Amino acid sequence: MPTVAELAGEYIEEHPSIKDCLKNNVINYSKLSRKIAKELSIEKGTSIEAILIACRRYAAKLKLEKSLEEKIIKILKKSELEIKNKIVIVIVSKRIYHEHLVEIERKIRQSADVFYSIEGVNVFTIIITEKYLSELKELFKHNIVKISRKLAMITIKSPSEIENTPGVTHYLYSIFMEHGINIVETMSCWTDTIFVISEENIPLAMKYLKV
Repeated sequence: MPTVAELAGEYIEEHPSIKDCLKNNVINYSKLSRKIAKELSIEKGTSIEAILIACRRYAAKLKLEKSLEEKIIKILKKSELEIKNKIVIVIVSKRIYHEHLVEIERKIRQSADVFYSIEGVNVFTIIITEKYLSELKELFKHNIVKISRKLAMITIKSPSEIENTPGVTHYLYSIFMEHGINIVETMSCWTDTIFVISEENIPLAMKYLKV
């Protein structure tokens, strides 16, 4: 059976708004303890004091997260943002001829244009610009599973200390999630973190990524 501390911790984890208030020390612990006891139906047999202590201990742990968050923000302030529009994602069955994939990759890279290929269990995810879509469709024909258009790519170029700083990607994901921005695809390459989102969400993403 879970302990009081575990129950309180699970409750806080499931309520991000409460977690933020604890992290920033703007919450009434007595009211929070009574709320947890009531909502988890543990008022009987569990003292409010025990829940309160558990909440305070959880808050102490969050202070360490806050200091890490400040480090993440410092890194992002030193990062550069690069945006490319007219991006297309094509999902292709792995039944394709691999030489076709190499062929179009070589052509696109010679033009110094966008080309990314991610290999999954059953498909390839290919990220290109719109101008190569017709050629790719001709090459792969009936092996195309899905095409997503009207996308944009955001590349965040960070300093090298991002390698040794946990939580940067999680922090970026939380920004997109909190503002209702769907991430269509994401990947990273050393200090570059890349997100593909809808073109219409670019203004909103830029607003909140400029820390």
